[in-house]
Amino acid sequence: MATKVVDLRSDTVTKPSEAMRAAMAAADVDDDVLGADPTACRFEAEMARIMGKEAALFVPSGTMANLISVLAHCDARGSEVILGHDSHIHVYEHGGISTLGGVHPRTVPNNPDGTMDVDRIVAAIRSTDGALYYPTTRLICLENTHGNSGGKCLTVEYTDKVGEVAKAHGLKLHIDGARIFNASVALGVPVDRLVRAADSVSICLSKGIGAPVGSVIVGTKAFIHKAKILRKTLGGGMRQVGVLCAAAEVGVRDTVGKLADDHRKAKVLADGLKKIKQFTVDLSSVETNMVFFDMADPRISPAKLCQALKQRNVLAMPTSSKRFSSLCSTSFSLFFLTSY
Repeated sequence: MATKVVDLRSDTVTKPSEAMRAAMAAADVDDDVLGADPTACRFEAEMARIMGKEAALFVPSGTMANLISVLAHCDARGSEVILGHDSHIHVYEHGGISTLGGVHPRTVPNNPDGTMDVDRIVAAIRSTDGALYYPTTRLICLENTHGNSGGKCLTVEYTDKVGEVAKAHGLKLHIDGARIFNASVALGVPVDRLVRAADSVSICLSKGIGAPVGSVIVGTKAFIHKAKILRKTLGGGMRQVGVLCAAAEVGVRDTVGKLADDHRKAKVLADGLKKIKQFTVDLSSVETNMVFFDMADPRISPAKLCQALKQRNVLAMPTSSKRFSSLCSTSFSLFFLTSY
């Protein structure tokens, strides 16, 4: 007998919808490394249009999308990128920009809302007078929504301001937009307007969008040309990738309109958790599909609570010795597991 499971670990645990599976089965495909896969080409063109950029490139993962973007902008070893100390690129991507690209990260403290103070960004830009001693600043990276800040949204005004700083200093701006559609929906700002100041954006398709695999990078045609070469270098060039792009097409078409309901569910969950005296929840921090809450009772550890929840078919994920996170995903937050 099937057991219903409520999976709140992440919005990456979604299952392909029937529409996605049907699209994958029927996808018209060819060799994408040769630039001949019609479904991939169509999807990339559509994503470029949606994001208001010249071109796009499908890649296997969000980590590769960010890595390619940083390396494309910082194509001279010894370059430096300014990014938040608590950003996904800096914390969770295995130091790939340094390991593989020789790019030095210069961190600026993230505020609780995911922003970095603009004056601190400016102060972190290296003076050309110190070129004999210091790395060369070439790039600023933002993250929207900001995961480690609980899914907070960076406003268009803030992003534009950072974009102005980048332009004034001859730098590029990359946005890790893994959940950029969540930010767009929550802020009520069209997604192309939200990223207008960016030279490149990475968008994850396997989080809130619900596709099984992949991310997409958008930018100028020249940037995407460099990105395609880097994708091949990193082993990310795939053949009949239209099978995956077909599912992503369905996700963008069908799921973006449901993200507001994800956000509503997250707020309902946070409100319910706040009523439990053993938990502390900052309701004002819940802007999108993430809920972070802390244990107020020292006798209960997140690991122990996760085990108790699992026995009741609820999956959650601790983020520290005191803190939990839950992510709501409209289409697939409830799914069935077969017990044998």
